[in-house]
Amino acid sequence: MIRVALIDDHELVRTGFRMILAQQAGIEIVGEAADGERGLALIRASEPDVAIVDVHMPQLSGIELTDRVRKHKLNTRVIVLTMASEAPFPKRLIEAGASGYLTKGCAADELVRAVRMVAEGKRYLEPEIAAALALDSIDGHEGSPFDALSRRELDVALMLVRGEPMQSIASRLSLSAKTVATYKYRLYEKLGVDNPVALANLARRHGLQPDPA
Repeated sequence: MIRVALIDDHELVRTGFRMILAQQAGIEIVGEAADGERGLALIRASEPDVAIVDVHMPQLSGIELTDRVRKHKLNTRVIVLTMASEAPFPKRLIEAGASGYLTKGCAADELVRAVRMVAEGKRYLEPEIAAALALDSIDGHEGSPFDALSRRELDVALMLVRGEPMQSIASRLSLSAKTVATYKYRLYEKLGVDNPVALANLARRHGLQPDPA
């Protein structure tokens, strides 16, 4: 039996995925969560084989959650979801420990296939995303500017994009405010931005921030 957790702040997405997966032989939904912090707690408590995780969530993003699953050496394998209109960002997700990458517009059979493959220890990239990555590689495209950030710089960047204050970031990452300020300076320099609005706009263009409603 493949035990699956659904972690997404959109109830309709969770409901749709639950309806698809619950009727499949050998797949069981063990829990759901509507934000990253609760999602991480759910993974720790229920130890699912696979967690399907939205890349954009309150509290913790899908990238941050995936990274914490890897750091804490949890056995759950993560499939990250993003909107079809967003730029693919699989390189960082794979570095963070993601085993799969899907868009929310994927077909039902593809979702099931991804869950089964990831549960077997394999990786799964939606074909369109894999093709886009291959073409980028052939064309010599440099990819996302966020690839230049260290993992800690990316953590800080994601929190800044969500509007979290510096002191809150320092507390959550167990760092001093001065160290967080240093990371902020470095990531701004690497990304070529000098204010939070420019950072948010850049993050949006590269799939790290959802478009405003």
